[in-house]
Amino acid sequence: MKKLKPIVSILLLAALIVSTAVFGVDHAVVASARGRITDADRAGSFGADCILVLGCRVEGERLSLMLSDRMETAVRLYRAGAAPKLLLSGDHGRVDYDEVNAMLAYAREAGVPEEDVFLDHAGFCTYDSIYRAKHVFAVERMIVVTQEYHLYRALYIAGQVGIEAVGVSTGHVFSGQRSRDVRELFARDKDFFACLFRVRSRYLGDVIPIGGSGLPTRDR
Repeated sequence: MKKLKPIVSILLLAALIVSTAVFGVDHAVVASARGRITDADRAGSFGADCILVLGCRVEGERLSLMLSDRMETAVRLYRAGAAPKLLLSGDHGRVDYDEVNAMLAYAREAGVPEEDVFLDHAGFCTYDSIYRAKHVFAVERMIVVTQEYHLYRALYIAGQVGIEAVGVSTGHVFSGQRSRDVRELFARDKDFFACLFRVRSRYLGDVIPIGGSGLPTRDR
């Protein structure tokens, strides 16, 4: 038993250090976004280049409730004149799975002009979406739309890659939020280090400035 005590002490100390780091980073990311989550009225005076909608699960062209919630909020902001363009960023890494064209279908149905809708087919994660907003779409100022728990990380990344951003929460909380909060804790830590080491997005490409037409971003 005496031989085990030092090992147990070392393990407990290591666990304490790791947990302190995990929760410390989480706190720093959340704190960095305070004051930058706003409402639709104040977002309208921000002077954003675009409204970034972060993707979420789809089934064919049917949006999940969470993604439909994001699109509804973004279209409402667009109609109110908060920004002149929508940037729809999501996972389109397979022929049989396509978040961005499903989001485009929603925007079309809502009457948003085609040239005002940009598609980012390689927004495979939050970090990629925001990194590509800067480096592919040349965004300088944007409004990010997603659920509140997700906004803290998105706004942190935006600041780190050089985009001035505010966030507008959809305002809804969906079932299963506790498990999403746990996953988000570790996602914040992951993206904190991605920002720290200035990780490049896996896919870049030609610059398509957000101030122009979104039609060149179509794949069909």
